[in-house]
Amino acid sequence: MTAGRQAEGADPDPASARLPSRVAKLLSALFYGTCSFLIVLVNKALLTTYRFPSPIFLGIGQMAATIMILYISKLNKIIHFPDFDKKIPVKLFPLPLLYVGNHISGLSSTSKLSLPMFTVLRKFTIPLTLLLETIILGKQYSLNIIVSVFTIVLGAFIAAGSDLAFNLEGYIFVFLNDIFTAANGVYTKQKMDPKELGKYGVLFYNACFMIIPTLVISVSTGDLRQATEFSEWKNVLFIIQFLLSCFLGFLLMYSTVLCSYYNSALTTAVVGAIKNVSIAYIGMLVGGDYIFSVLNFVGLNICMAGGLRYSCLTLSGQLSPKQPADEENTPLDLKS
Repeated sequence: MTAGRQAEGADPDPASARLPSRVAKLLSALFYGTCSFLIVLVNKALLTTYRFPSPIFLGIGQMAATIMILYISKLNKIIHFPDFDKKIPVKLFPLPLLYVGNHISGLSSTSKLSLPMFTVLRKFTIPLTLLLETIILGKQYSLNIIVSVFTIVLGAFIAAGSDLAFNLEGYIFVFLNDIFTAANGVYTKQKMDPKELGKYGVLFYNACFMIIPTLVISVSTGDLRQATEFSEWKNVLFIIQFLLSCFLGFLLMYSTVLCSYYNSALTTAVVGAIKNVSIAYIGMLVGGDYIFSVLNFVGLNICMAGGLRYSCLTLSGQLSPKQPADEENTPLDLKS
């Protein structure tokens, strides 16, 4: 009996050994999707209901919240990341540049294209992420995963089939935005090695390096002036929602990194696409700003089908990207 128990303890069930890893993958993806959804609701209230005119200033508030929360957590030894030294910028490169490119191209593209066409072209972030993960990280995806990814893109094209207006300048900016977004996700995954910066180091130092350039952009575009002259700063409800957005901004950055850490940059991009379709579904029932059309509805369903199929394939573990054995069962570690 004892020998049997020892043998049982020495040779655990492989499925049980993989369970924590699968739970971590699922929970991190759900956490990211939830945070991404909630910040859309809060930001929509700030920018439309209250008509807050300064989205860049709001981004600065989110970066400041990230820096403060992580620094206080490090001081209290809740988390750990390396202290600053002259090698940190080299280790972090090119993330700050990718963030600037992503931010500028994103702002430029939204003003040049209609929302449906912008949504379609932004879906190309997903296949670009797949391509860059293959090139930069050496990951290999199954044909089923690739089919799921292109099903999402096809669904997006069908959903916007009635709005295929051509705008060359807008197309250039949005494709640049796709490239910067995909590269940022892949390089973030690469920089999260616990022996280097780790999850929290990437978050903290990227926010530190980016807050000053973003502040310069805010000043030069008049965004900061509009924020300081905004009339609702005496409104307690507005201040609460502004602070909530800043905190959710930190949670979104953290959940993005966490999802990429336990899954992949591709999974993070797909979860974002599923979230966007979910918002459209909710818009059909509440809000009143969804305009129904057969093409749009069919396309949304194809998008969601592709996203759910990808999720099932990835969580099954049988068709997930090939990776080193020591990375497959990464345990949950709060401090790294």
